[in-house]
Amino acid sequence: MDHRNREMFAEYPDVVDVEQLRRMLGGISRKLAYRLLASGELRCVRIGRSYRIPKLCVIEYLTGTDADAA
Repeated sequence: MDHRNREMFAEYPDVVDVEQLRRMLGGISRKLAYRLLASGELRCVRIGRSYRIPKLCVIEYLTGTDADAA
């Protein structure tokens, strides 16, 4: 990941919840956020009934990159 991407969302914690994800993606709807997570389009971790999303996964989603492929 290059230097610019490391600075992206610096004000957010390393792992975010769905509400923070919605803000990070420009205020998307709750329904769309859950659809992205449930489909696997945006990688996440499910803990019980809640989702936790690593900030790195949000950046990968937005930039179209995959850290595992590198």
